[in-house]
Amino acid sequence: MRTERPRTREVVAFLSTAWALGCLGDRPPEPVRFEPYQPELFADGGALTDAWADFDGDGDPDRFVGFDGSTSRLYRNDLLDGFTNVAAETGLDVTRSVRTSAWGDFDGDGDPDLLLGFAGPPPVTALYRNDGGRFVEISGEVGLRVAEGATRQASWIDFDEDGDLDLFLAMRDRANLLFENRGADGFVEIGASLGIADGRRSVGAVWFDVGDGRLDLLVANMNGDANALLLQTEAGFRESDDEAVRAGGRGLGDDAQGSVRPCVVDFDSDGDFDLFFANYGPNGLLERSAPAGFTNVAEGRGLANDSRYDTCVWGDFDHDGTIDLYVNGTVGGETHYRDWLMRREGGGDFLDVTPPELLRLNASHGATWVDFDLDGDLDLALAGAAPDGMHLLMQNLLRPELSWHSLQIRVLDARGLATRAGTEVRLFAPGTRQLLGSRLVDTGSGYDAQSDLPVHFGVRGGRPVDVEVTILADGMRRSLLVEDVDPEDYRGGALTLRIADDGSLVP
Repeated sequence: MRTERPRTREVVAFLSTAWALGCLGDRPPEPVRFEPYQPELFADGGALTDAWADFDGDGDPDRFVGFDGSTSRLYRNDLLDGFTNVAAETGLDVTRSVRTSAWGDFDGDGDPDLLLGFAGPPPVTALYRNDGGRFVEISGEVGLRVAEGATRQASWIDFDEDGDLDLFLAMRDRANLLFENRGADGFVEIGASLGIADGRRSVGAVWFDVGDGRLDLLVANMNGDANALLLQTEAGFRESDDEAVRAGGRGLGDDAQGSVRPCVVDFDSDGDFDLFFANYGPNGLLERSAPAGFTNVAEGRGLANDSRYDTCVWGDFDHDGTIDLYVNGTVGGETHYRDWLMRREGGGDFLDVTPPELLRLNASHGATWVDFDLDGDLDLALAGAAPDGMHLLMQNLLRPELSWHSLQIRVLDARGLATRAGTEVRLFAPGTRQLLGSRLVDTGSGYDAQSDLPVHFGVRGGRPVDVEVTILADGMRRSLLVEDVDPEDYRGGALTLRIADDGSLVP
């Protein structure tokens, strides 16, 4: 690990032509090949939610899957020995219909806890504290037992920058909820006082910084309701009037159309974050066009497919240095709306490269890119809500000599805790400001999907890179540069960076 000389430096416009020619030269597109992993274990349908975290602290990602009335599963990942369902022995064999699942270390003890949201009778939330790998339900003790409502996306986020995780809940049929974490005093709902108690029909949400140094909130709304970009101020939140964001690429006022999952992505690798909306209706790709403005470019990029979609997940699955998109269609009655794997080749438009092994699954609801086998490339976890669905884990068969051309980065706070959602991570060619890609640390934007996983970059050629981490603190953006990081040093793991509030690296 070459981090003995980390420092923050000013942006210098300089392009390393030699590095670009060495790493970014043309090579034919890789074949797109996936195969099911332990298909008998992951065969059952009716899966609604998919959430990933290392619940047992052994260094590999584990999987929680919530179902529509059948017993939930917690799959412990033992790498070479595969996955084992340990829900019963850990206390997570929940039989209710699970519509929300989200991992977050709310109590700051170093292991992830699990928030669940249910359909049906009260209560509609439960919080399971992780006590050394055994889970205990404590929502009533800490103020997170919600009596009624249809929960959808949950986000664990330190919106007030006090060092602990707060909780946002997107609600399908009532005002959205924001719970402030007050430590020993539990959680207090403050959404109305801050301007977040939005009564539109919300299903997805993501937190990121539009550019002023504070965490802002993007909410995806259904049934013709306008989306909401809520900008954080010192006094609370105010809604942006950006019409492109409000529409998200689909029609407003049409009860049959709406936005389901919003994704924050630097799809064009220009350093700022763009927005993508998986919609009922045409999908939207909103390119950053001004300091706080967006323009829908989905049609020109080949992404404005008009259908009914549940989720979007972005990742460089083929390690060519550009970020790709998977979008899954929903299930409506007897209709299974098709899925799309869209690859961006050569920095141009997106091409449909969906292989038959993905098309025939008819996935819906949760989808997650995850390197479950720690071989360096991104695999695809899917959920199928219909009774004849599945919750398959599709292993990426990228050639072994290319699978290690990647770098995963985990950003923690100074105490080593995962409270840094909203942090931005960028890669540069060494010693230059030639940007190779940007990622957002995100712990809750996926409709029926969520994870506490490292960010992942494909690195063409597997050559060293500079890593820049930008944190938000006290209304300011602070950046740290870690120079000359060799992806080879992190095979089978992640570069872990502990960042203090002043933007310095903690040894």
